[in-house]
Amino acid sequence: MEIEAVNTSDKKNKLWAFAITGVLIVISMMYYSANVFYMYLIPYIWFGFAYGMMLQYGRFCFASASRDLFAAGVPRMAVGILVALVFFSFIQATLASTNMSTFHPAPFGPHTLIAGLIFGVGMVLAGGCASGSLYKIGEGNGTSFLAAFFGLSIGQAIFVDLGGIFNKFLPKSWIASSALKEIPASSAVPPEKVTSWFDVYLSGYIWDLPSVQLSGTKAMSEALPGAWKYFIADSLITAIIPALALLCVIYAVYIRKGFIKKRTKEKGRTTGFGDELAGMWKMITASKRTTLMGVLIGITAGLHIFVMKGMHLKFGADNFGKLLTKMGHTADVATGGTVFDPGYWYITSQEAQLGAWILQKFGWDMRDNIFFGVNNGLPELWRNPALWMSLGIVFGAMVMARLSNEFKFKLPKGELIAWGLIGGLLMGIGSRPALGCNIGAFFIRVAGGDPSGWLYGIGMVTGAFIGVKFFNWWSERKMAKEMEAF
Repeated sequence: MEIEAVNTSDKKNKLWAFAITGVLIVISMMYYSANVFYMYLIPYIWFGFAYGMMLQYGRFCFASASRDLFAAGVPRMAVGILVALVFFSFIQATLASTNMSTFHPAPFGPHTLIAGLIFGVGMVLAGGCASGSLYKIGEGNGTSFLAAFFGLSIGQAIFVDLGGIFNKFLPKSWIASSALKEIPASSAVPPEKVTSWFDVYLSGYIWDLPSVQLSGTKAMSEALPGAWKYFIADSLITAIIPALALLCVIYAVYIRKGFIKKRTKEKGRTTGFGDELAGMWKMITASKRTTLMGVLIGITAGLHIFVMKGMHLKFGADNFGKLLTKMGHTADVATGGTVFDPGYWYITSQEAQLGAWILQKFGWDMRDNIFFGVNNGLPELWRNPALWMSLGIVFGAMVMARLSNEFKFKLPKGELIAWGLIGGLLMGIGSRPALGCNIGAFFIRVAGGDPSGWLYGIGMVTGAFIGVKFFNWWSERKMAKEMEAF
């Protein structure tokens, strides 16, 4: 009877997997038949789907990586992330050298470090980072849904539109710099769009900061001819060397002692450099599943950039907003005729658009600010390319979870509800000032040669360490009370 029940469950899960995939195929065909311009949107669906499958299969999550490393001393996930970073940086350099990259660096400043710290605490409390929360929703995790919907979506949308008393805490230098940009004759920013504290933060602080991509600096451009600047400056110096250094640190702190002790006993001799390399390799291949997905994620992220650049060339438009305008959907786009269209793997801005779209339907004007009104637009959900990428992650993870019989709907209970809401809100707050999350502000930027990605990464890991320590304290305190009551 048990075998029959298992077989029935397997068949049911496979049917679900095929049904979800089939629905996405039908949706893609409907888009294409409706207007050829929607062909631009379809890759976002399927690359999101691919990310979701790989994230779920490899259990890829920055929060899990930090928790496993700091709480249990298990480096498997952290190693997989660094492996993915190495591969993606090389592919990104290849694309940049052939002028097929859509990457652009971010403003460089201390705000990135602070934002990363807040995000890091939030992802540990929520039990998943931005990408991790999405794939865990696909597994049926209710806590992750709370974090993503109420924190990353609704909370983030409100966060960028707050004004009033919050404007009283703004530095005078930001206000003065923002005021200069409000002059209609010299700026594309309409004065009526500067209403929230985040508007002043963007126009009075962020827009004044330099954007740094190592290959674009004068020193690297002069020292490295042609395509070499992308491979050496962006890939080798910015991404690969730091990633390998971190792998060495992780090996030395968490793996080396036990491995060398075992190796010495097996070989009956003093170990040497070759044994250290063997230890490193064993650490990297300890979980073939995670390492393999790290390689595939890196390759897929590069292929995603290549395809979107191809879309730019095919349609003669570097932003989907221009195609929406041609189709007559002018209400979807921002004042500059654009919508949020990163051109590569990115999370959180589209979740903010989802939250803003919902609030807009309830009468809250979410277009009276720079974030939605000027920069990113507020398209209808079914015409939002980046949001389809997030949905693709959820559905891709759901298909993989169904195929591996790992799908289980889990309603959050008790304190998990609080952790999901608080953690999601902190992730939303931590992603907006840095203009990205663990993917957009760290993974993509570092691989693209933007050193601000490491600033965010340092902040994120520090915040995760604080979050793990807080959870340890909370668990010990709770256990002590339960034992006292017992």
